[in-house]
Amino acid sequence: MTETYLIAGLGNPGREYRENRHNVGFMLVDRLAVKLNARFTRLQSRALVASAVYMERKIILAKPQTFMNLSGQSVQGLMHFYKLPLENLLIAHDDLDLPLGAIRIRPDGGSAGQKGMESILQRLGTDEFARIRLGIGRPPGQMQAPDYVLQDFSNAELTVISETLSRAADAALEFVVNGLDAAMNKYNGQGIEYRE
Repeated sequence: MTETYLIAGLGNPGREYRENRHNVGFMLVDRLAVKLNARFTRLQSRALVASAVYMERKIILAKPQTFMNLSGQSVQGLMHFYKLPLENLLIAHDDLDLPLGAIRIRPDGGSAGQKGMESILQRLGTDEFARIRLGIGRPPGQMQAPDYVLQDFSNAELTVISETLSRAADAALEFVVNGLDAAMNKYNGQGIEYRE
């Protein structure tokens, strides 16, 4: 039987948020959909969902449509529907504590203040699932984090993010095929970091 994996990217639904820093998780699953020739054609568990088969594994790509701080509803619903073990879940989200262009794959851990992750941790009742953290850097000067994450990437930043998303997509597929340790060993600590 084909093993199924869920890769959920976090973001906010709606055109106005599309290129926000906070939506880099959505951007990653969009990149994966292109790579896997999959289309987001259905709504399931309050998430836009696409499915693909890669190296004899079924991959469900999901973009929760609940807004960020309720992301756990969708993730929990999809996990339940597909009867997935926690080790077949990968969450992609933005991270203020990592420089722009950095990616970190982790087996567990807290939310680091990321509201979507807080919701998922609460709903699943555990932190023991893989996540890929996509660096967006810290807000400049006196800017507050909530204002910063809802800003669009600049053109220069989008160039870096595009490259980052290509690497992160490869890392996500490595996770599906060869497991978490292989993905961490291969993709953690490499990458370009953006400098003003």
